[in-house]
Amino acid sequence: MKLKYTNEMEKALLGAHGVCYEVYKRKLNVRMEVEKQREREHLLCKQLYANFVGRLNR
Repeated sequence: MKLKYTNEMEKALLGAHGVCYEVYKRKLNVRMEVEKQREREHLLCKQLYANFVGRLNR
């Protein structure tokens, strides 16, 4: 897997998921768990946003 990444991306991945980029890059199971967590967080943010916008429009 050939990805370009920066030190800031490394820090963010480590801070948010507790995994350094090298482990993320090498281990498919780790990468899948990180991506599943990202997807769950994304869906939660979309729900929160929709709820917030719905309350503003009442």
